[in-house]
This record gives sequence, structure tokens and C-alpha cells, in this order.
Amino acid sequence: MAFSAFFGLRIAQVRSLAKWILIVVPMAVAVGSLVAVFLWSLDRATELRFEFPWLIYGMPVAGFAMVWAYQKFGKSAEAGNNLIVDQIHEPGGGVPLRMAPFILVTTVLTHLVGGSAGREGTAVQLGGSLASAFGKVFKLAPGDVRILLMAGIAAGFGAVFGTPIAGAIFALEVLTIGRMQYEALLPALLAAIVADWTCHAWGIGHTHYAIAYLGGVGEAVGFHLDAVLLLKVVIAGVAFGLAAHFFAELSHLASSAYKAILPYAPLRPVLASAILLGLVYMLGTREYLGLGVWSPNPDDATILGFFRPDHVDYWSWAWKALFTIVTLSAGFKGGEVTPLFFIGAGLGSALAGVLGAPVDLFAALGFV
Repeated sequence: MAFSAFFGLRIAQVRSLAKWILIVVPMAVAVGSLVAVFLWSLDRATELRFEFPWLIYGMPVAGFAMVWAYQKFGKSAEAGNNLIVDQIHEPGGGVPLRMAPFILVTTVLTHLVGGSAGREGTAVQLGGSLASAFGKVFKLAPGDVRILLMAGIAAGFGAVFGTPIAGAIFALEVLTIGRMQYEALLPALLAAIVADWTCHAWGIGHTHYAIAYLGGVGEAVGFHLDAVLLLKVVIAGVAFGLAAHFFAELSHLASSAYKAILPYAPLRPVLASAILLGLVYMLGTREYLGLGVWSPNPDDATILGFFRPDHVDYWSWAWKALFTIVTLSAGFKGGEVTPLFFIGAGLGSALAGVLGAPVDLFAALGFV
């Protein structure tokens, strides 16, 4: 009897695994392909903005158009990531498939005109909307839809950054910080890996960051026990945490301020555009617009630039935070993660200069 029960349990587990493979693999291939299209489009939009600097003056029109379009045609898709999280908590109406084209086009448009935004939020919505569509095709039960949505999030995050393990962990932990959703572990990890492979198969590459300090340490055994350096790392960690806290609080405050000043939502990005263009004119630079990963001007503040051991930048992190808060709180589309990479790496560079620490090491600490 015990053997029969054991055998029956194993058969059920094999069937469950086969079911998830049949559902998750094609879903992840679709997500990885769409993320590849998104990343390619984002690169082209960024290159066009550098080639035609006048494009930033289209920011007010682009902002008005995208928020108006969401209100007119987007319907529930306007809720974005919040809708996906709600559907994972309580599966109901599902995530509309129209969320994918809406968020892809509006994010690329945001970057084309110079909005300071990221890409993670877009990838998550691409993954969530496609996962919801697959759930409807396969007529999954609410519990399985919940797992599939988490797998979609993992696929989007893993593909957009080329980090499948981080994508799976992000999807499992994003709903309840600090508590893993283990029942979705295998589907999420499988989805993230397949989506990442698919994205690479389309010829999409990701930026790599080198820490020259670690290479210089070589085979030294005791460098981890450098008490002074560890103390500096602790101080930097506190600063990074405070910066993240204030970024979140100021984002909520800015969003509330926009709503109070301009009840008509499409006008909020118009006001934000005026603020951003004013800041560009005041500072005499455009380096805080867009993604911030690279720039054709080697003197611009970029994430790659913060990893240069011979370069210290003291205030770029604060300006990037301001540009990003003004952009995203008003209704422009994109994620927060890449700007936070910029802010963290820039703050790490600044702290290294103040504390007398390795610049590239502290930029990496702030990045993560």
C-alpha cells in the first residue's frame, strides 16, 4: 500500500513537471523574443536621441499622447505592475494582452524624447501580459495562473538584464519581501533561463562591468580581513539604504504633487517635460536624460563611467535621482531599476572619493 502511494505521488509529480514544461517553455520563448524586440528598439531610440538632439523638445507632446492613449484605450492596462501583482494575489479578470504593446511603445517613446527611466518595469509587464494570455489559452485554474504570472515576471526580468537567477528570485520575492514562494520556484527558474537564452539567440547582448580593483588584488588571501575597508563598506551600505529610502519617498511625494496640481493626468508629463528641459538648460548638460548606461560623450556621467578607477563623480547620482523622479512620477513609462543602478553606482563613486576607497569597488557595491 505504501509503495503504491509512493509510486502514485511520483507519477503525479512527473505529470505536474511535464505540464509546466509544456506551458512555461513556449511562454518564455515568447517573452524572451518580445524582450529582444524591446531592447533592440530601446537601443535604436537612444542612438536616435544622441544623433538628433532636437528630439527632446518633443517630450511634452509625447508625454501628453502616451498618458491620453492609456486613459482612452489602455483601460486596466494603465495599472501596470500593480495589476500584475493584484492578479497574483487574487486571480480574477487577468492581465490584458494589450498591456504588452502599450508598455513597449510608450517606454521606447519615453527614451526617444529623453525621459529618465529604466526598462525593468516594461519587461515585467511584457512577461505578465503574455503569461496571462497563455493562462487563458490553457484554461488554467486560478492557483496555476498565479504561478504562471510569477514565471512571466521571472522571464521578463531575467531576459532584460541577462540575469535568470536574479529574475527567478525577484519574481518569487517581489510579492512578499523576504518570503519566498517556493511552489513557483521551478516554473520561475525555467522561464527565466529559457527567456534569457531566447533573448541571446536573437543577438541581444548585455553590458558587462569590470572591477579592476579585484583583479589587482590577485591571489592575496587576507584582503577580505581589511578592517578599515570593511568599515568603509558599512558606512557606504548605510548611505545606499538611505538614498534608496529617500528615492522611494520622494517618488510618492512627487506623484501626489502632480495629482494635486494637475487633476487632468495627460497634462502631468507636460509639466514634467518643462521641468526636465529647464534642468537641462540650467545644468548645461543632457547626461541625466535617458537610460544612463552609456553615452557617445566620454565625459558624460554614465554607469560604465562610474567603474573607471581614475574617475570620481560627486553629484551625478543626486541629479539622476531628481530627473528620474520627475519623469516617472508624471506618467512617463519605464522602470526604476536601471536609474537606481546609476544612482547607486554614482553614489558609490562619490563615497569612494570621500572615504579614500577603491572607486570601482564602491561603484559596484552601490550598483547592487
